[in-house]
Amino acid sequence: MTINTGSAKYEGLGKEGKGHVSTQSKALDNQPYGFQTRFEDKPGTNPEELIAAAHASCFTMALSFALAEKGLSNGTLETSAKVTLEKDGDGFTVTRSDLTLTGHVPDTDKATFEEVAKGAKANCPISKLLNAEITLEMTFEG
Repeated sequence: MTINTGSAKYEGLGKEGKGHVSTQSKALDNQPYGFQTRFEDKPGTNPEELIAAAHASCFTMALSFALAEKGLSNGTLETSAKVTLEKDGDGFTVTRSDLTLTGHVPDTDKATFEEVAKGAKANCPISKLLNAEITLEMTFEG
């Protein structure tokens, strides 16, 4: 079992409040977040951006290990994730995460690559965590 931590502090309330988010590894260390970084494109991060980074990295690692289990040892995988936040009554809901993958894996074929990638999408821990539609668009470069 692995346990990782993150923390957030918010000073002030509502739109005027300012937050800072940190991770155990200090990859994020008091990174600013708040209404302005979430809805007004101000410098800083927001929860959906962090979920997108987590989903892209988790899926890519899961795919890498799944391809290695198939005996493959050479390749490059690049994934981006777009997480959608939509108005839901008085609040908001994350409704989807759209993964876009480009894979250059010379020692396999497109059908095998796509099959393994679909399995990684379904089985990476962050995909399992999200209660939202998850799509995967792929480009295979043999």
